[in-house]
Amino acid sequence: MNNSVTSPAIYFTDFFNVDEQSLENYGALNISLINDLPLFIDPFLLFDSEDATHKALHEDIINYVKYLRDISVRSELTKAQSESLFKFSEVRQNWLGYSQTGNRGSGLGNDFAVALHKNLRSILKDFGSETLTRGSHLEKVCLLGSGVGKDHLSDFTTNLIKHYLLDYTQEFAQNYLSPHQRRIVAVDRVNFDYKSERWKGARYELPYVNNDYVILTPKSILTKDESWINRSELLNKFEDIYNSVSDEILRSQVNDYFLRRLSEDATKEEEREAAASTLERFPQLLDHYIRLKEENASEAHKFSKDKVLETERQFITQVQELVVRYLAGSSFYSQGNSFQEALKRISYLKDVIENQDGYRFFYVKGEPIKREADLQLMYRLTWYADSGFDVNREVNNGRGPVDYKISRGSSDKTLVEFKLASNSKLKQNLKHQVGVYEAANNTSSSIKVILYFSDSELIRTQDILNELGLLGSPDIVLIDASSTNKPSASNVKD
Repeated sequence: MNNSVTSPAIYFTDFFNVDEQSLENYGALNISLINDLPLFIDPFLLFDSEDATHKALHEDIINYVKYLRDISVRSELTKAQSESLFKFSEVRQNWLGYSQTGNRGSGLGNDFAVALHKNLRSILKDFGSETLTRGSHLEKVCLLGSGVGKDHLSDFTTNLIKHYLLDYTQEFAQNYLSPHQRRIVAVDRVNFDYKSERWKGARYELPYVNNDYVILTPKSILTKDESWINRSELLNKFEDIYNSVSDEILRSQVNDYFLRRLSEDATKEEEREAAASTLERFPQLLDHYIRLKEENASEAHKFSKDKVLETERQFITQVQELVVRYLAGSSFYSQGNSFQEALKRISYLKDVIENQDGYRFFYVKGEPIKREADLQLMYRLTWYADSGFDVNREVNNGRGPVDYKISRGSSDKTLVEFKLASNSKLKQNLKHQVGVYEAANNTSSSIKVILYFSDSELIRTQDILNELGLLGSPDIVLIDASSTNKPSASNVKD
């Protein structure tokens, strides 16, 4: 996106003054260097790739997990093994993942190490020797739950292919960036030496900004929300999956075990719990599910491509339009106190959403996507790197985390909370939550933002505010994201 208006640095191409088309041609995602974008590497896309390099990466991943399996089967996990082989830090320099603010996650700590060792020692002791599926899959270690979730899968995958991502980034940096924009850095835990049984570091010439290096990722291996092989789908479609099993005896045993754990009026959550219990009893069902996913492998690439395009549209293209068309070069970037600056950005978002087709941020294929996290991330991206304010998702002070704390020094702090009008606990939150947060953060300055998608949601919100004596309060902002009252409502597209 080339514009004559100078806008604050938000994305990789902004920070390094790189032509966006060059990055697009290279195949890399234009990451934000303000906040993680909600994407992650799906190992299935490596497994089913037409790229030989990607296929080899998947083989490397499986070989390492088989190595961990052998260790797990032989003995109990020692502290030294846990620290050196099973635990990994988050690779924060790729700016991808689930961080609510910045790019710092928790990584793969002791809980992950213990759960992985336990699973590989028992239920998954045959990992790597599957005969029913086309190959082995890292995702299998996440299908049982037990402390290994989708965020762990993302961190684990990234760590195991870190050497490839570093090579990929180094090549781009050396070809497209000026010498002063890159730096030779030492990176630890890059390659695993099976002879010495330890991870080794290496040196790379990488993009460097704000006292850290940056890692680029090919869009072709990224997805959003869930990997192609995922526990949520396995549990939600459990009956369909086991009914597709050709072994009549196994199918009958599974059916009997599953149904005996359900009451006649079982809720959806109780059905998922019964499915999880049945999987623990019949882990061979994991391979039947994985085989079904392998048979529909072509859909994985289309699904992931659509998810990446959706994320680029929502959090890159449209945020760029927001900044360039409505914010850059205006009084928006003049500094007041934290309350004024926080409210100013909310007011601009409100105007863009309600009057400038910005409501499209929250629609996919014409249907509203109601997620508080989406509005939170959009808001975070309007705070450019050198704004002069700290913009943080506050840690839990023992009373729950607030969405954002905007501060400049200890005496100038404003809290910002985002809520959906459809939230069933909206009244409770408005009545109690924000006051608790203000007391915990030693401030009386806060803003509550409520996003609604229909007249009925607006009426409900107004009734709640009126009941609480908050209707018309200057620190409560209602934002209308409905499509039916907008001039171009019929043109809502992907």
